[in-house]
Amino acid sequence: MEKPVIEGGRPVREKAIHYGHQYIDDADIQAVVEVLKSDYLTCGPKIEELEQKLCALTEAKYAVVCANGTAALHIAALSAGVGEGDEVITTPITFAASANCALYCGAKPVFADIDPETYNIDPAKVEALITAKTKAVVAVDYTGQSAALDPLREICGKHGLILIEDGAHVIGTKYKGRPNGSISDMTTFSFHPVKTVTGGEGGAVLTNSEAFYEKLLLYRAHGITRKEDFMEHTPDGPWYYEQIALGYNYRMTDMQAALIISQLDKLPLFSRRRKEIVRRYDQAFSEHPALFVQREIPESDTTRHLYILRLVPERLKIDRKQFFAALAAENVCCNVHYIPTYYFPYYEKMGYRRGLCPNAEKLYEELITLPLYYGMSDEDVESVIEAVLKITAYYSV
Repeated sequence: MEKPVIEGGRPVREKAIHYGHQYIDDADIQAVVEVLKSDYLTCGPKIEELEQKLCALTEAKYAVVCANGTAALHIAALSAGVGEGDEVITTPITFAASANCALYCGAKPVFADIDPETYNIDPAKVEALITAKTKAVVAVDYTGQSAALDPLREICGKHGLILIEDGAHVIGTKYKGRPNGSISDMTTFSFHPVKTVTGGEGGAVLTNSEAFYEKLLLYRAHGITRKEDFMEHTPDGPWYYEQIALGYNYRMTDMQAALIISQLDKLPLFSRRRKEIVRRYDQAFSEHPALFVQREIPESDTTRHLYILRLVPERLKIDRKQFFAALAAENVCCNVHYIPTYYFPYYEKMGYRRGLCPNAEKLYEELITLPLYYGMSDEDVESVIEAVLKITAYYSV
């Protein structure tokens, strides 16, 4: 067997296979062009059209679209009443925004460890961390697999907490037959280019609560209202509006909304292809003693955003960094999702230390994110599998 290249050398194949990539077709382009030719580039009819489409998709009563997934988390936390001195429990295996949204509100992020096989937040660890200061739980649907929502809802209900579901990865997934987006108190989406559906950027918050919905609308747009029922003064005329809260400019443009609407029409295709690729990966890797594939809970019908392959260090002669480099030499461009949030210097300066979440920290040392996106050909998928198995076979103990 040819020895895999760990550092340097010429890539085995000319075409690079990236870990994620958007898929844009002529219908998407035309949808954006039509908006560019219209009267409204922002605050126009495409915003409401997208919100209605998201409600139909998720079965949620209300949707509020916004600038990006981070903005969605921020206005969700604000609408939940998170404020100075509060605590918000979340997972460290996520993008920093899941914890930062608490900081934006003056609250403290508290990190709960993950299930060592599904990699989602462990409900038992969440409950053990609840104090009189706890206001909300931000549960991440990591990789697109639904978090254990029923146990989390039960815990939050018992302790009077708000469950915010960070669903940046989860669009297209169902939990016990219900679409994610209609189950938690609030669910946030992201439409970043590597997500299943994209708007370039963009986010959304889904909820069944009218009270949360009204607050989300305020925080999205400067805290300004034109609804007389919410005003404190008598309107001066039809032009009148009032700022009644400190909000933000988190609006989405109509160009983004049009692109997302068009992308949502393809969600069944995107979902089906991603499931096909995941099945092929699982089939190739699940029986290898040096590799561990993420376990899926039976309650989750998952449209996976990321494919996580975990290396078993005891079964390999090389470490994760070397394995990563060997894949790059094969022109398979991988990534790592995620560095535990409290490892970052900003969090270290606030007093967070390593050792908080042993399962999460062990996962980080062993995981690699393999390519997964709609536009991958069967040949691309087989090339990834071939590269992984070639390296694993040569360096297995």
